[in-house]
Amino acid sequence: MVLFIVIPACRESFFKKSDMDDAIIIGAGIGGLVCGCYLAKAGMKVLIAEQHYKPGGYCTSFKRNGFIFDAAAHSFGGYREDGIVRKVFEDLEIDKRVEITRFDPSDIIITPDYKVSFWTDLDETINDFQTAFPEESNNVKNFFNFLINPDTMFLARMRSWTFKNLIDKYFRNYKLKAILSFPIFGNGALPPSKISAFIGAKIFTEFLIDGGYYPVGGMQTLSNALAESFKEYGGELQLSSPVKKIKVINKEAKGVFIKNGEFIASKYVISSCDARQTFINLLGKKMVDQDFLNKLNHMIPSLSMFVLYLGMDKNFNPKQNIGSNIWYLPHYSIEKMYLAAANRNINNLSEYMVRISSDKKSILAFINTSCRNKIYWINNKNKLIESFITKLTQIIPDISKNIIFKDAATPYTLYRYTLNYRGAAYGWASTPSQLADPDFRKPSFIQGLYLTGHWSTQGLGIPGVTYLGYNTANLLIKKEKTKK
Repeated sequence: MVLFIVIPACRESFFKKSDMDDAIIIGAGIGGLVCGCYLAKAGMKVLIAEQHYKPGGYCTSFKRNGFIFDAAAHSFGGYREDGIVRKVFEDLEIDKRVEITRFDPSDIIITPDYKVSFWTDLDETINDFQTAFPEESNNVKNFFNFLINPDTMFLARMRSWTFKNLIDKYFRNYKLKAILSFPIFGNGALPPSKISAFIGAKIFTEFLIDGGYYPVGGMQTLSNALAESFKEYGGELQLSSPVKKIKVINKEAKGVFIKNGEFIASKYVISSCDARQTFINLLGKKMVDQDFLNKLNHMIPSLSMFVLYLGMDKNFNPKQNIGSNIWYLPHYSIEKMYLAAANRNINNLSEYMVRISSDKKSILAFINTSCRNKIYWINNKNKLIESFITKLTQIIPDISKNIIFKDAATPYTLYRYTLNYRGAAYGWASTPSQLADPDFRKPSFIQGLYLTGHWSTQGLGIPGVTYLGYNTANLLIKKEKTKK
């Protein structure tokens, strides 16, 4: 997956070795880049060390056989006037570097009986659902009104709720409940009976009601723009530089060792990478509180993904909406889909999401799936590609005659490029019991160590990690100001 290669300048050309950094950020995903930008903009000396050869994590693109594909992330939300992504992009002037477009509808759900869409006009979205389910008309309106204007006290009470608890409060029709739950499953990899009601509601407000945004040129342009802004603010980005160890003295993080054994001292260490990597590999079990280690070992990661990439010939002229996320729901039991995904094989592929690029040159499609091992994917990758293409004919008939390139990313691919535990697509599984654990933001047993990103149990997707990067940076900026 090569779009470009950046050869980082050696450290000596930027800082003297005797200098101490204010902060070192492990990982150049969106959360790490946003955090780094704010810290560097505030005048702090910041280094981001990234093990991959390009910034972005799951928000990257690559070029293959003349086609540009987004690796995993394929659109984003939270870009409304008061949205967190809009605020951050304006603060960091990313909006001046990247042209953002929006597809309308952002998402389309197709079942054997219905076709409903999420439009930029919320009233149009509500009308779509009311037309499909007239007997639930008032409930549909009340549900969307709750999502847009939630009652604070009610949100607090539903902390322990699942998304099933929430939709059961509003609806009776099981088909409608399945349709509303399907994009939650697709974007969170959990069925309604398992996923947190809070996270489910956030997926609706930040991914669907305010979704469909896309950077012209591909998702890599976002990561590149954040990386360039970070460097212009005075930060240093080292690519192909995996952190090997976090140094701790007297229960306080003092810096990191990078791949060549060089030690880099810093006041703060911020991990924007996999939490198990952070605590078990980088800190080491001896440095981790035993109660927390027991909790960590019982934490459950999200499912992974199998992502299909198709390059199309010039005769490809689809009738489907280009740029929209099209979700195919073959039946109305999301619980069965989850079990099938957790035990995925080439014979039980049914549900999926597919997106046709705006230039009609490429297609990205994905399914949630379990990790399995490297050998399994070597033996089954091509079979699953062919099975997936066959399934896509349910939405795009005769698709095979226009395909001139095909490849896929397996869970092992996702692990290899991000080191995410079991190739997890969304960090920890967003169950109520794994939601908002403060030790995954600021562990109490190690001073100077912070976590940001989707392994912190407090955010999901680009809007979630953008907020966490912004919030973590502001915590440290305020902390530094109180010292002066």
